[in-house]
Amino acid sequence: MNLVKAILQYDDQTIELTANKMLFFDELYVDFKKNDKADFQTYHLVIHPKQPIVIKKLALVFDQPYIQGEDTRIFCNGFQSNSESREFRVNEKIPQVNFFTKNKQFLGDDHIKEIPRAKNNFHSWTYTYVKNNNDFTLLGSLKENAAFTYFVHDTSTHQLTVEKDCAGLELTHSFPILDIFIGKGKEQKTFDNWFAEMEVPSLANESYTGWSSWNFYKNEISEEVISKNLDAFSKKEIDLDFFQIDNGYSTHVGDWLNIKSSFPNGLAPISQKIKQYNYKSGIWLAPFICSDKSEIFQHKKQWLIKDKSGQPFVAGNDKNLGGNFYVLDFYQKEVQEYLIRVIHTFSQKWGFDFIKFDYLYTVCILPFKNKTRGQVMHDALEFLKRQLGNKIFFTAGVPLGSAMGKVDFCSISGSIGDSWKKSFEQFLSYRENESAIQSLRSTIGRWHLNGRAFQNVPDVFTLSKEKNKLTPNQQYTLLIINALCGNTLFNSDFIDDFTPEQLSEFQWIFKLKNSRVKEVQNLTNDKYLIHFTNDEKSFVAACNLSNKKASPLVKKQPVELEPFETMIFKI
Repeated sequence: MNLVKAILQYDDQTIELTANKMLFFDELYVDFKKNDKADFQTYHLVIHPKQPIVIKKLALVFDQPYIQGEDTRIFCNGFQSNSESREFRVNEKIPQVNFFTKNKQFLGDDHIKEIPRAKNNFHSWTYTYVKNNNDFTLLGSLKENAAFTYFVHDTSTHQLTVEKDCAGLELTHSFPILDIFIGKGKEQKTFDNWFAEMEVPSLANESYTGWSSWNFYKNEISEEVISKNLDAFSKKEIDLDFFQIDNGYSTHVGDWLNIKSSFPNGLAPISQKIKQYNYKSGIWLAPFICSDKSEIFQHKKQWLIKDKSGQPFVAGNDKNLGGNFYVLDFYQKEVQEYLIRVIHTFSQKWGFDFIKFDYLYTVCILPFKNKTRGQVMHDALEFLKRQLGNKIFFTAGVPLGSAMGKVDFCSISGSIGDSWKKSFEQFLSYRENESAIQSLRSTIGRWHLNGRAFQNVPDVFTLSKEKNKLTPNQQYTLLIINALCGNTLFNSDFIDDFTPEQLSEFQWIFKLKNSRVKEVQNLTNDKYLIHFTNDEKSFVAACNLSNKKASPLVKKQPVELEPFETMIFKI
C-alpha cells in the first residue's frame, strides 16, 4: 500500500504534504512523519499554527486493489456501539437512511455531511481492514482523543482514504491530529501489532455472565421484580458475576435520583441485597441525555445543547426514553456538578459496584468550534472515569475508538429487540435498528476487539418464549454467537419459568465461557464458520443467520443447516 498524496485544507488554502519533511507556511508549519517497522507502518502528523486557522480537511490517500466478486471483503466499523459493523463484499453497499427520516434520529453518522455516500464507497470509523483472498491489510487509528478517524474505500478508483473528523475546527495551538497504523500479514498477528502499538494494557483472560432487567421487563421494573429474579437464580444455583438494574427505576430519563414508587425502599437496599447473593450490583445510566418530561427539561433548559434556532436540540425520539430526548452540555459547570452528585450517590452512597453508562455518543453529536467530536468524547469519558474511581466501568452507545483501553466492558452490538428483524425498521435503513440479525452481525464483526480493547459485551440473549418472536433456532444461534464472540454474556429472562430443556441450554454457556475464537470465516449471505478452542480441543460453529437452508463445508464435508440454525462440530 503506497501513499498517493496527503492533503491539508485550512482557511482558503490547500497544501500537499510530504512524509518525513517539515513544511513551513506563513500561517503554520506541519510535521508529518512515517515510521517503517517489520510488519507495519505508522504515520504521525502535528499541525503548528502561527496564527488562528480553521481546519477544513485532512486526508491521506493510499492505493488499494479491490478484487471484484466474492474475493474482497471490506470491514466497516459503525460510528458507535449500536451501529451495524461487519464485512461487506465489493458488490454490496452500506445502507442509507430514507430521505424523510434523515436528520431526525441522530443515532449514527447519517447527519455528518463530510462522509461520502456515493456508489462504490464504503466508510469505517477508527479501524478497517481489507481481505483479498489470503492478503490481509489493517488500518487503525492509534489515538482518537484529538479527532475521530474515518476510512473511505473507493472501489472504483482503487483508493483508500484516511480522513480526520475535524471540519470547522478553529485551531490556535499545536495539535497532534493524526496517528495511524497500517499493517499487513496474518489477521490475528496484525491485530496484536496494532494494539501493541496503541499501548493498550493487556486484559485478564476471564469470562463473565450477568443478568439485566431490560429486554424482558423494559421499564416495568420494581423492587419486587428484582428480588424475584434474585431468588430464582439462587434457587437454580446459577453462579452469575453481574446483576444489573436497567432503565425504569427513575421517574423520568435525566432525573436519576428521583426514584419511582415501585422501589419503596430506594435503591440502596436492593444494591445490598444483590451483593448478599454474591453478585456485583449494577445500575444503568444515560448521563448526557434527558427526556422532555424530566425536571431538567422543564426547569433547567439552560443546561441543554441548542440547535441553530436557539431551541433545545432534539437528539432523537424513543418511546423507551419517554419520547423526545435532549443532550446536556457537558462542559457547563452546573451539569458536571449534577453528574458528580448522581454518580457519587450511585457508586458510594448506594453502593453499586458498576454503572453501565449508555447513550454516550450523544455528548459529541455536535462538535464545538474549538473542539472536535473526538475531543469531546475523550473529555467526557475521562470525566466519568474520574467519578467512578475504582468501580467497574461499563459503556454502551459509545464510539468504540474512544473506549479502547479506557473502559473495562463495552457494548459491541445493537439491541436484539423482540424479533429477528423488523420490516419497517429495515425500510428506514438505520444501522442502529433493533434487530437480532443486525446485532449478531456486529457481534461477529467486532470479535477481534474482545480481550484486546476491552471485554466485549454483546446484547443479551433470551431463551424465553414470552415477550419475543424468536424461534428456538434463532435463540440458540444468538446464545452461541454471543458466548463465543464476547467475554461478557447477559440474560434478561425470568428463569424460574424455564423448562428443563431451556435451563440446560442456559447452563451450556458455562461450558462455552472459556472458549477462545481463532478465526471467523464469513461465507456468503449471512453464513459463518467460527473456529474456536475449548478445554484445549478445537471446534467450529457453523452459523446460518439466513432464512434459507445452508450447506457450508466443515472438514471438507457439507453440513446441512436449517434456517437460522447453528451447529458445533469437533475438529
